[in-house]
Amino acid sequence: MSNFLFCSRAAADGRAYLRLSALALAALAACGAHAQTGGTLLAQNLRAPDLDEVVVTATRTAQPLTDVLADVSIVDRETIEQSGATGLADVLARLPGVEMTRNGGPGTATSVFLRGAETRFTAVYVDGVRVDSQAGSGDPSWEAIPLSQIERIEVLRGPAAAIYGSDAVAGVIQIFTKKGEAGVAPYVGVGLGTWRTWRSEAGVSGASGAVDYALGFSREGSRGYSAKTDAAANPDLDGYLTTAASGRLGWQLHAAHRLEGTLLYSDSNSGYDVSPTRDDRNLRRLQTLGLAWHAQWSEAYKTRLSVSESQDRYETTPSIYLTDTRIRSYLLHNEWRLGAQLLTASLERREDRLDNTSFFPTMETRQRSFDALALGWGLRQGAHTLQLNARHDQDSEFGGKTTGSASYGYDFARHWRATASAGTAFKAPTLYQRFTKYGDASLKPQQSRNFELGVKWQEGASSFSATAYRNHIDDLIIYVDGPGPCAASSDRYPGCYASVGKARYQGVTFAGAHRLGGVRLYGSLDLQNPRNLDTDKQLQRRARRHATLGADTRVAQWTVGAEVQASGRRYDDAANKNVLPGYTLVNLHASTRMARDWQVVARLDNAADKRYELARNYATPGRSFYVGLKWAPQY
Repeated sequence: MSNFLFCSRAAADGRAYLRLSALALAALAACGAHAQTGGTLLAQNLRAPDLDEVVVTATRTAQPLTDVLADVSIVDRETIEQSGATGLADVLARLPGVEMTRNGGPGTATSVFLRGAETRFTAVYVDGVRVDSQAGSGDPSWEAIPLSQIERIEVLRGPAAAIYGSDAVAGVIQIFTKKGEAGVAPYVGVGLGTWRTWRSEAGVSGASGAVDYALGFSREGSRGYSAKTDAAANPDLDGYLTTAASGRLGWQLHAAHRLEGTLLYSDSNSGYDVSPTRDDRNLRRLQTLGLAWHAQWSEAYKTRLSVSESQDRYETTPSIYLTDTRIRSYLLHNEWRLGAQLLTASLERREDRLDNTSFFPTMETRQRSFDALALGWGLRQGAHTLQLNARHDQDSEFGGKTTGSASYGYDFARHWRATASAGTAFKAPTLYQRFTKYGDASLKPQQSRNFELGVKWQEGASSFSATAYRNHIDDLIIYVDGPGPCAASSDRYPGCYASVGKARYQGVTFAGAHRLGGVRLYGSLDLQNPRNLDTDKQLQRRARRHATLGADTRVAQWTVGAEVQASGRRYDDAANKNVLPGYTLVNLHASTRMARDWQVVARLDNAADKRYELARNYATPGRSFYVGLKWAPQY
C-alpha cells in the first residue's frame, strides 16, 4: 500500500523536528534521574497508570499497558467524581495535550482540541459506538455526552486512521459506561452548587450466573449565567437541564461466547444568546445503541461481531434550525495470537445519514457509506515492541483512501522506553460541507502525515513521559468568503467550503506523576505551535503553552487536593487580531466517607475568582462551589 510506505516524507519532516525532540528528551533524562533519587515529577493521567491495566483504544484490542506504544491517558470514575466537573470537556481539559473552549455555560457549543488540532479531527466512541455529527465541519457533540454516565475514558493522542478510518487525525477518545460485576451494587447521589446547580443520580449494577447488567439514570440542571458578556447581548440567565440514562446487559452463553448490548441516552435543553430580547434555546438529543458478540474459538483466535447506531439531533428555538445525523456501523474484528505476535484483521462498514431540510428545504436527506479492510501486526520480543497497521477505506462518494502507521518501542534501560512512530490519516468532508448551499460536492478528503518521538519512564506509582510530534495537514477544508472556487448559483451563498488550506500541529508534551511522602503530585506541560501554513498565523483559540499541576493527600479522614490550570495567550480570530489573554485557575477539592456506605465530595473551582475568556465575549464561570453526597453500599 503506497500510503503505508510514506516514510521518506515523514523522515523529511522528522529531520526538521529532531532538534526540538532532542531538547525534550534531554530534559526528560535529567528529570528521570532526579526522580530515581526521590525528586518530584509532573503527571501523566491525573494519576500514575497501573502497569497491569488493560487499554482497548490504542489498537482496538485489549492490551496490557506495558505493550502500548501510543501516547495514552486514562480517567477512571473516581477521578471524574472528584473533579466535580459539569461536562466531559472540563475533565478532558485537565489531561496532557488537551484544550477546550465553550460558547457560554454547560450545554452550549463546545470544542476540544487534541494536540492543537481542530475538534473535528478527533474520533469519539461510546462503548465502541461511533459518535459524530455530519452537520457543519463534523464536530463531535461534546456538550451532549453525559458525564454522569461515564465509568472510564481512554484518550489516544496521535493519528489512528489506520485503525479507525476517517476522522482519527489528531487522536481517538473512547468512553465506557459501567459494566456489572458479581453481586448487586446500587447507588444514589445528589449534589448542589453555585448558580443553583443541582444533580441527582441513581443506578444499579451486578451479575448473577451468566448475566451481568448495569443501569444508570441522572438528571441535572442549573439557573446558569448569561452566555455573553458584550453590552448588546441579552442579559437573561442561560441555564440548562439534562436528562441522561445508560444501560448494559451481558450474557455469557458459555465459556467461549458472550453477547452484550449497550445504550446511552441524553436529552438537554440549554440557553444561548443570539437575540437581544428572546430566550434562545439549544435542544440536543444524543443516543447510542450497540450489540456485540464475542467468541473465543481457541486460546490463539477470537472474533468480535458488532452492530451499532448513533443519533445526534440538534434543534434551536425560537429560531428554526434542525439537523439530525445517524451513523450505523458493522464490524467484524479478528485476532490471532501466535507466540509473541498478535495479528488483527477487520472488515467494517459505516453508513452516514444527514437530515438538514428544516434549514435547507431544497436539500434532500443525504447518505454515504464507507467499506473498509484493516490489518494489524504487533510484536513484543524482549526489549523490542513493534506495531504496524494499514487500512483501506472505500467511500461511496470520493473513492478509496489508504492509510498506514508504524510504531517502535525499545526498553533501553530498566523502567525506560523510547518510542518512535509515523502515520497517515484522513478526514472525509461532511455531508453538510458537500451538499448544502455552502457546500461543494467535489471536496477532497483532508490528509495528514504525522511523525513523533517519545520517552516513557515508570517505577511503581511514579511516571514521566515526553512526546514530541509534528502533524502536517493538506487539503484542509475551510470556508471561503466570496465566489472563490465555487460556482455562483441562485441558491448559493456568496461563499463555500473549499479544500484549499494547510496546517501544522507540532509540539512537545511533558507529563508524569510522583508520590512524595504522603503527597501525590501530578501535572503536564504542553509547548505547541498550531499554525495555519497559508497565513503563518496561530490557529484560533489555541495557546502556545498550557499546563496542569496538582497535588492531593490524606488529612485525617479526608482526601484534600489543589490543582492549577494555566493557559497562555490565544487569538479568537484567524487574523490573530483579537487577543484572548492567558489565565491561571486554582481549583480545590476534598472528599471523605461519612460512614461505610456514604461519601461526600466538595469542590471549589476558580478559587481566586479569575476573570477569563475561552471565546471572545462569551462568559465563563467565576468562583463556583459544588458539594455532592453519594450512597453506594460496600459489600
